[in-house]
Amino acid sequence: MITIDMQIASEHKELPNQQQLTLWAQTALQGLKDQAELSIRIVDESESQQLNLEYRGKDKPTNVLSFPFEVPEALVGLDEVGHLIGDLIICAQVVAEEAKQQNKPLMHHWAHMVVHGCLHLLGYDHITDEEAQVMEDLERIILSKLDISDPYLLDEE
Repeated sequence: MITIDMQIASEHKELPNQQQLTLWAQTALQGLKDQAELSIRIVDESESQQLNLEYRGKDKPTNVLSFPFEVPEALVGLDEVGHLIGDLIICAQVVAEEAKQQNKPLMHHWAHMVVHGCLHLLGYDHITDEEAQVMEDLERIILSKLDISDPYLLDEE
């Protein structure tokens, strides 16, 4: 079972609901981590920019930030923390602008950001070309289960 703590800290009008976020996270984690707890916080550009600067050294808002949960040594083995995988911070304005620029349905891009972030929480990354290929292939497979086309094919219409 996947449990999501949804936090809305954005004034943006077109946001996914709890049911959508849960479906996307369940689909992303299926077969990789079937029991998990995570937080998804939807923020505006100012909070995204501040966190991106603080944790990544980049002074601009970004689409999704992933903060994997690291179990403190004193809590290892406790049931209460056994399924915590971390937090996703998703910037509503950046996601909306990217969807528009890439000519993608907004909720498809939201789904991609949740899937992408969940994979980061499980340790996947895209620093090297090889890592990026593995992660992108997984994203394509997961999104296809949601009837969402390849997010890396840009529609040039």
